[in-house]
Amino acid sequence: MKIGIAGGIGSGKSYVCKRLARYGIEVYDCDAAAKRLIRTSPELQQQIATLVGSLDKVSMSRFLLSSEQNQLALNAIIHPAVFQDFEASGMQWMESAIMYESGAYRLVDKVVVVTAPEELRLQRVMQRDGITREKALQWLYRQWPQDEVRQRADYEIINDGTADIDTQIDQLIHFIETSK
Repeated sequence: MKIGIAGGIGSGKSYVCKRLARYGIEVYDCDAAAKRLIRTSPELQQQIATLVGSLDKVSMSRFLLSSEQNQLALNAIIHPAVFQDFEASGMQWMESAIMYESGAYRLVDKVVVVTAPEELRLQRVMQRDGITREKALQWLYRQWPQDEVRQRADYEIINDGTADIDTQIDQLIHFIETSK
């Protein structure tokens, strides 16, 4: 069974995935894979440079945030490469901030969403990336609303700083085992 870990920016997906590693579960990180593929694939580099004009992080970020059409165009280049890489990896678990927007949910059997209150998510992103609240809000609002992802997901892990993540992971693993 293939499992997707979804959740918007700052929700704590990566933290949950690190906790899953303690259970011997290796999770394919779509963001890390995209960065690796962009660094190592001359074909992707050429396609992106033609679209964006440059491969540097600032230019790509500016391009992504300037319009939804830009975001869709860049994603149309990157997502298929990431999906192919995931399939070739043989891994059973995948982490993606944009599980539904990207279509990655089609590659998995169950989707787990990691949620957190919006204000906490904003604080996490601002601290992690050293960006302003306005910039963090731009990134947050480029993704589907958390409630919409929650409604589509098969399971939820609450990462609000007070809920016990390990207990929720134990329950998740039980849920997955009984869903087979």
